[in-house]
Amino acid sequence: MPRNTPIQRVSRSVTLLRAFLIVSALLLAAGGFVLGTVLTHALRAQALDDAKRSLAQYTSGVLGSSLVYGSQLKVGPTATTVVRRDLAERPDILSVKVWRSDGVLAWTTLAPERIGRRFPVSGDLREVIEHGKPGASFEDTHGAEDASEADLGVESVIEVYAPVLAAGEVVGAYEIYADATPLEASIAGRKQVIWLTTAGVFFALWGLLVLLVRGASDTLRRQTTTLRERSVALANAYEALERNALEAVESLNATVEAKDPYTAGHSLRVQRIALAMGDELGFTPIEMDALRFGALFHDIGKIAIPDGILTKPGRLTAEEYDEIKRHSAEGARIIEKFSRLREAVPIVRHHHERWDGTGYPDGLSTDAIPVAAAIAGLADAWDAMTTDRPYQEALPLDAAMNEVRNGRGTQFIPVVVDAFFAVANRRPEELWIDEAQPLAAS
Repeated sequence: MPRNTPIQRVSRSVTLLRAFLIVSALLLAAGGFVLGTVLTHALRAQALDDAKRSLAQYTSGVLGSSLVYGSQLKVGPTATTVVRRDLAERPDILSVKVWRSDGVLAWTTLAPERIGRRFPVSGDLREVIEHGKPGASFEDTHGAEDASEADLGVESVIEVYAPVLAAGEVVGAYEIYADATPLEASIAGRKQVIWLTTAGVFFALWGLLVLLVRGASDTLRRQTTTLRERSVALANAYEALERNALEAVESLNATVEAKDPYTAGHSLRVQRIALAMGDELGFTPIEMDALRFGALFHDIGKIAIPDGILTKPGRLTAEEYDEIKRHSAEGARIIEKFSRLREAVPIVRHHHERWDGTGYPDGLSTDAIPVAAAIAGLADAWDAMTTDRPYQEALPLDAAMNEVRNGRGTQFIPVVVDAFFAVANRRPEELWIDEAQPLAAS
C-alpha cells in the first residue's frame, strides 16, 4: 500500500479541522438547546413551587380562623366575610374551596350551592389528603366540580392543593385557583433571558473554536504550500537526476560498444526486436518499459570485461569464456543502483539463461526464467547470428531461422519463439529480414 505523502497528510488534517468545526457547532447547538430546555423547565418548576407556597400560606392565613375542627371539618359563617375582605388584596386568587377528607366540599367562594356535595377523591386532591403533600400545576378547568371555575374568564390558571392540618393530621384540603397570566408572563420573560444568554455563551465558545481552527488551518495551508513547492522542486531535481543517470548508463553502454566495432548498433537492434516480441505477447506499458531498458543495457556489464577478451578474433578459452559470462551479473549490479532501471535488473541478469537450465549466471530453467529476460536473450542471439563477428560470419536467413526453431524448448522458451516467428510473419522489418542477407556490421 502506498504511503501517504506529507501534502496528503496536511490536506487530510485541514479536512479534519473543518469537520471538527462543523461537528463542534452541532454539538454546541445541541448542548445549548439541552441546557436551555433544562433551565427553562427548572425555572417553570421553581416559579410554580413559589406560587404554590405563597398561595397556600396566604389562604391558610385567611381561612384558618374560620375553620371548625370537630368530628368533621366545617367552615364557620364568618368565612365568606373574611374572604371577601382579605382576598381583595390578592386579585390573582380567583376561587377557593375547602374539602373534607371524605371528598365533601365543605366551603367554596363560587357557586355555594355545591357545598355539602360529595365528589370523587382522586388526582392531586387524593395525594394531598392521603399524604399531606401540597401540589400545584398549570391547568385548564374541567370536570363536574369545576363547572363554575370554567367561567372565570382567564385562559390559564394555577391550581393549588394544600393540606388542612389539625393536631398534625390531615383533615381536609384547600383547592385554590389563581390567575396564571402574570406568572406566565414573568416566566416567558425569564425564559427569553435564559435562551439569549445560553445562545450568547455557546456562540462565543464556537467563535473561539472558529478562530482557533482558522489559525490552525492557515498554518497547515502555509505548510501545504511550502511542502508542495518543495515537492515540485524535489520532483524536478529527481527527474533531472534520473535523466543524468540514464545518460550516464547510456554512455557506459556506448563505451562497451565502442570497444568492439563488430557490435556497433547491437544494443539498439536487440531493443527493437525485443519490443516487437513483447508487443506480440501483450506486455503491459510497465512491462514494455522494463523490456526497453533491459534489452538496451543487456550487455552493459561487459564494461568490466578486459578488452583483450572482448575483441579477441579467435575462439575463447574456457577461462576467457567464464570471464565473459560475468557480464550479465555485472550488468545487473550496475543498473540496480538506479531506481528508474530497477525493473530491468532481472532482464539484464537472466538474458543468458536457457530453457534446459544450462545457461548462466544462475542456471534457471523453464518457467523460472523471466519471460522478458528470455525475449532479450532471443533478440540478442538473433542479432548475433545475423551479423558478422570476429569469430563467426553472419548466418544466412534460413539457417538463422532454423537455429531459432531448433532451440525451441532447449535454449529458448517456447512461447517466446512463437512470438518471434509471429513478428517475422507480420512485421519482418522489425528483424531486418527484408534486407539482403547476410547483414554486414554497420
